[in-house]
Amino acid sequence: MGDGEWKRALRAPFPVPCPLFPVPAFPLYMTTVFIISAPSGSGKSTLVTRLMANVPGLMFSVSYTTRKPRGVEKEGENYCYVSREQFECMIGRGEFLEWAEVFGNYYGTHKGILEQAQGRGKDLVLDIDVQGARQLKEQISEAVTVFILAPSRQILEQRLRARGEDRDEVIQRRLREAAEEIRNYNQYDYVLINRDLTESDAILSAIVHAERVRRIRIEDQIQPILETFGFKEVLKDGR
Repeated sequence: MGDGEWKRALRAPFPVPCPLFPVPAFPLYMTTVFIISAPSGSGKSTLVTRLMANVPGLMFSVSYTTRKPRGVEKEGENYCYVSREQFECMIGRGEFLEWAEVFGNYYGTHKGILEQAQGRGKDLVLDIDVQGARQLKEQISEAVTVFILAPSRQILEQRLRARGEDRDEVIQRRLREAAEEIRNYNQYDYVLINRDLTESDAILSAIVHAERVRRIRIEDQIQPILETFGFKEVLKDGR
């Protein structure tokens, strides 16, 4: 069953507690996984959108959620929207790489997304919170993690208010949540302070490009080159 088919199967009405569709089997380390987290209002969505547009060979992981679409959000593009019952059935079947309940709604990354990325020869970008990042890093230790910070609490609050989406009590709740998330910055490989959008865009792209040429990620490209110099078997420690 293709990725479009199992998404349609999940969203279709069903007479039993759980929809039935196969969960793809996959090796966990088939592609470079980039995990990007940030408190709401830090500019993460804008930076991820620019990253996807400017850097080739990336695939964005569309998360599942039980919350309702907001504004111009589109099914299958921003999120896959499912009922709470459907999501809990998927949890029970072990279909998520990571999942969390945030502000009363479930969010999760389906295991099948890794198989899709491998099949397309893409690196995978995940926009997930601190809880999800921690869960995913436990399963995929080689995943690259990036935490995006606003320059200060005051600037973060200004950005949240400028969006014009939330009531004051919601903004205050987001600021309290941001303080908790920021405590975990030291669990990330990179911290990007989003002072200027153009600069931050360039830094995030540079992180992706640099990680792609780490020696451990390109051994399959290095070995054939060494063989042209007469090495029949080259050990990875250089001896």
